[in-house]
Amino acid sequence: MKSIKLGIVGFGFMGHCDADMMATFPDEDIKLVAVADTNPDQLKDAPEGVETYGSIDEMLEKADINTVMISVPNPVHLEMVEKSAKAGKAIICEKPAAMTVEQFDRMVKVTKENGVLFTVHQQRRWDKDYQIMKQVFDQKMVGDMYVIKSQLYGFNGNMHDWHVYPEMGGGMLYDWGVHLIDQILDMVPSEIDSLYADLRNVINEKVDDYFNILIKFKNGVTAEIELGTYYLTPKRAWFIGGNKGSAIIDGFNGEGKIVRTAHLLENVPGKITMTAAGPTRSFGPAAPGLLQEEPLPETTAEQRDYFVHFIKAFRGEEELIVQPAQVRRVLRVMEAVRESAKTGEAVRVE
Repeated sequence: MKSIKLGIVGFGFMGHCDADMMATFPDEDIKLVAVADTNPDQLKDAPEGVETYGSIDEMLEKADINTVMISVPNPVHLEMVEKSAKAGKAIICEKPAAMTVEQFDRMVKVTKENGVLFTVHQQRRWDKDYQIMKQVFDQKMVGDMYVIKSQLYGFNGNMHDWHVYPEMGGGMLYDWGVHLIDQILDMVPSEIDSLYADLRNVINEKVDDYFNILIKFKNGVTAEIELGTYYLTPKRAWFIGGNKGSAIIDGFNGEGKIVRTAHLLENVPGKITMTAAGPTRSFGPAAPGLLQEEPLPETTAEQRDYFVHFIKAFRGEEELIVQPAQVRRVLRVMEAVRESAKTGEAVRVE
């Protein structure tokens, strides 16, 4: 079988993470052959037996590789893709693939012209919390769904390293937003009707550390994506609401439940009952036995599965799961987020 002989360009934090992931595969599937970085200090702890180079040009010229994984800062992605494609190498690019849709279109053009496989490392489609909620959505486990909420809150609000510079693609929209948007677009099989977004710098001077994105799909589903690095109540949460129940997740490991009602409330005579919420039946405490809980579906998915599928696509056994057209759509939504946040108005995306 055809094996992947990999070279990683950019051996910083993500490059090291990628190298650790490659070590979980046998050499006949993926073998890490070389790493390249312009900073020699980054290469000092390269895995034993792996070749090191001071530039991508040197690695492409000398290393026996057939695939390049691009883990350099965002603004350099286009240059790395162009060089790798012209050298005839398959390409996995870190997210976000490009700073703009126009840049990404240039990437697609050069990879098509040179006939090389091209995809982006959107590995969070295999996160457990997402995979569980996708099952809920796909199987209509809570009936006809009308709302999806994806929330990510943190407490260490300061950006770090090059992430503090807008010109480097810093900020949370480029960092985590690309994943959260990709998950929603992968889940909901519908065109977008409109989008409204709020994008803020709460404690960071130059880059965004909070966003709230409201996406209205043409199939009637509304998705809300909210991230804040300075909420001081760290959590990862999902909510899907349907006409036959609600699905709730709290945590990346997918802990949660499906909640249904034993019956719907009916108009009944009698006196008004006061509750802590005032004179209300809809928002007061539920009567005993009214709410019924069920377990969520299970999953064995893990981020390693991204590379399992890439190996199969490299061998021609299946199509790429993360397709360039899907990546372009994510980038278009990100541009719409910035447009909406700047104008304060909803925008059309597709």
